[in-house]
Amino acid sequence: MIVPVLKITDTVKPIQVEAPVSGAQNRFRQLWAIDPSLRFLNHGSYGAVPREVTAYRASLLERMERDAVRFYKVDLEKLMDEWRIVLSDFVGCQPYDMAPMPNATVAIATVLHNTQWNVGDEVVLTDHEYMSGVNELRRLETSHGVKLVFAPVEYPMRDAAQVRHAVLERLTNKTKMVMVSQITSATSLIFPVEEIVKECNRRGIECLVDGTHAVGQMPVNVRAMNPTYFVGSGHKWLSSPKGTGFLYVAPHKQEGFRPLALSSRGHKIRPERALFLRDFDYVGTDDYTKILSMTAAIRFFETVVDGGWKTTMDANHRLVMQGRDLLVKRLANFGFAASAPDAANGTMTTLILPEPAGDLAKRGTQYDDALQDRLVEMHQCVIPIWRLSCDNRRVLRISGQLYNTIEEYAALADALEEELTMEARGQMDGQMSRVVA
Repeated sequence: MIVPVLKITDTVKPIQVEAPVSGAQNRFRQLWAIDPSLRFLNHGSYGAVPREVTAYRASLLERMERDAVRFYKVDLEKLMDEWRIVLSDFVGCQPYDMAPMPNATVAIATVLHNTQWNVGDEVVLTDHEYMSGVNELRRLETSHGVKLVFAPVEYPMRDAAQVRHAVLERLTNKTKMVMVSQITSATSLIFPVEEIVKECNRRGIECLVDGTHAVGQMPVNVRAMNPTYFVGSGHKWLSSPKGTGFLYVAPHKQEGFRPLALSSRGHKIRPERALFLRDFDYVGTDDYTKILSMTAAIRFFETVVDGGWKTTMDANHRLVMQGRDLLVKRLANFGFAASAPDAANGTMTTLILPEPAGDLAKRGTQYDDALQDRLVEMHQCVIPIWRLSCDNRRVLRISGQLYNTIEEYAALADALEEELTMEARGQMDGQMSRVVA
């Protein structure tokens, strides 16, 4: 299947809020299998896989099922090396410093459980970190006596300097590791990880950079960053299948660094191939076509967009900033305001929501907030709404991907205006209004 190159200027132009582009003009939408009835403004949660990538994975599945023994015993290792070459070029590191992972959660856990902890070792992290990493650290707090030191980052954020100061001023001679996101999940903020890593390296402190949201939102250069560990996700902004990610491990940390589970091949000695590679290439029988399809996702954006990834990232950033400005302008009466300078957001942004009146905060929900249910069921708008772990404030997050248009943000503004007005009055129209005891 050959996908023609589309010029991104045909679909995402510098858009004025007063004159939105018609959804019919977005020729990228047909390249994804997203439900056409939805205004899908939540690429940041689980991504969306282009049809071309799904087709590539199907070809790998067919290859595997034609001769599964050959696929696992002979082909897989070579295919993993090809995966390493393509992905390492994209994120800027050496191919053989990378390990495939099913997701960033497992990658972080793999790092933490390969670290030699002593009672009283401190881990410094901001109060904007994704909870799977925090939860794993909490487990180490109980089992190994590790101490978590949180660096509060004010939100909304004025500038990146406040992040750097918050983290670095909490480093002590007990600090074993710093864990920091390159782009935060709930608050959508770009953190100055390069400066934090540099200071950690100077002091001999291990640094784990969570790049889950960064890869595909912004240019990433692991080599220049030089962290001890870097975790990336494939299913988000790379638009790979779900269950894909990777882990970079600095060369001096690779000896003895092993998966959480060892495969039946873990004991075999092969002098020509490092144990680090052998261990992570094959962790038991699994569907490795997901991981291998990450290469097709990278090439997809290089193929269908005139200008490739740089143009894609720039256009998505521009679109989501225009969407944010539209929401802020339309919903100023509800306290909507930008939460960070434009340069501190990539291709998603987060906005603070008002609290519902009366007992509406206790409504039942299928998602994380009853307002999210209503936006999906009543208005066909898909965005996440949740509570910040740092202070429990209620927020929403919007994403921008090639298939989105400014029209969709305008429709979201209409829906929010209607729903927030009812929330402010403590009213509900009878649908999805169950209050939990």
